Parts: sequence; structure tokens; C-alpha cells
Amino acid sequence: MIEILNPAELARAKESGALVADILHTLKSRSAVGTNLLEIDRWTQEMIREAGAESCYVDYAPSFGRGPFGHYICTGVNDAVLHGLPRDYTLADGDLLTLDLAVSKDGVAADAAISFIVGESKPAESVAMIDATERALTAGIAAAGPGARIGDISYAIGSVLSAAGYPINTEFGGHGIGSTMHQDPHVPNTGRPGRGYKLRPGLLLALEPWVMADTAQLVTDADGWTLRSATGCRTAHSEHTIAITNDGAEILTLPNHS
Repeated sequence: MIEILNPAELARAKESGALVADILHTLKSRSAVGTNLLEIDRWTQEMIREAGAESCYVDYAPSFGRGPFGHYICTGVNDAVLHGLPRDYTLADGDLLTLDLAVSKDGVAADAAISFIVGESKPAESVAMIDATERALTAGIAAAGPGARIGDISYAIGSVLSAAGYPINTEFGGHGIGSTMHQDPHVPNTGRPGRGYKLRPGLLLALEPWVMADTAQLVTDADGWTLRSATGCRTAHSEHTIAITNDGAEILTLPNHS
């Protein structure tokens, strides 16, 4: 299903997007050496409840997971890149942490992810990998606008990731979003320009470049949800929800703090 939102729905999408961004901003500021992933999940639950919003994850049970997910945020550490199920793990100095959050408020969902390094140690390879996903996300957003096609976004993202030397997995990528979290169209992280669905004002997309340092192969953790790099290498993931407008693309998941 591909939804085109009307102006009232787009206004609600902006509220959802700001909420997601603000929660992620707060979680990043609280995540330190010694923080437990289950604490992060609890903080997320509290902030969603206080905002009068709903989690898109807690009852989510898609075919690719051993559902329902049962938690409020995805927490990936080091080699865990997607769908990281919060667990009893205490963050250590130099850990690469990915937080991925989707929330629905007043019937419209928004989705975003950030990767960052915990503590004082900043491994150069990890910093570069996070930077590559952020630059790819910026390129994908710049390629989005009315009349562009999904392939234009995918090509822009993939060009940055490939130039940085990372293999690209196309099993999971960006997606449409609106009244539900995951919708068509699928937005792979590499593709051919001029191909695919033609973008229209009112379309919401979650763009999410993610990479693994030296492989394109994923393995599923014993928890049935967490996807890890097959080689155990580090991973990174950046995501924004955008709205296609008459003038281009508007990022909905920027924190009010910025």
C-alpha cells in the first residue's frame, strides 16, 4: 500500500517526527558507559507514554521476526545493525550503538535511527562508517522530490556507500510510512536512476542507509530478531522520515533542540 497524506495528516506527521527525533536526542545524551540496553528501552517507553503516543514496535510481529517484538526501541551494538532486541547488556567505552525508533501519534507514524560511539574512545573506522551512512542519507534526501523516482534516491545513497568502500545489502532498506510503520514503496540502498515509483507530494518515506564494514551478509541472532554482520564486523545505520513536498523533501525527524 502506498499512502499519499493530505495536509492535515502531514501536520500530524510533523508532530510524530519531532517526537521521534526528540526521544532519540534524549536517549543519546543519556547513553553512557555503564548504561544498560534495558534502561534505554524503559526510558523510551516512559517518553512515548508521556507524549500520549503509541509504540510501533511493541506489538509488531512481521514475517522476518520472531514476534511480537515486545520492546519499544531497537538497540544495536557493534555488529548488530537492524532490529536489535534490547537485552541485558551494559555499554562499554568505544561501543558503537544504533538506536532505531518508530512512534505513532494521532494516527501517523515516523521512523528514525542514529548511530554513535559511547564513551571517550572513538575508533576511526567506526567514525568513518557512521559518517558514510549520514552522508548517504543526506544524498538520498537531496535526490527526493516531486517527479523523481525511487531509483534516484537509491542511486544517490548507493553511490556514497560504494565510494566509501562498503558492501551494500538490499534485503532491507527504506520504506513508505504513514498510518502504519512499514508500507510500499521499498527503497533499496542502491539502485538505478530513473527507475521505480514516481514521487508525489504527500508521500512519506523513511530513508535508512546502513552498512557493515566488510560484508553484505546478515545473520539472525538467537533472539529471532537482531540482525548481525555475518563476519562480526561493526555496523552503522542512519535514518530520517521525509515528506515529499512541491519544493523537494522535508525532513520530519529533526529534534527541536537543533
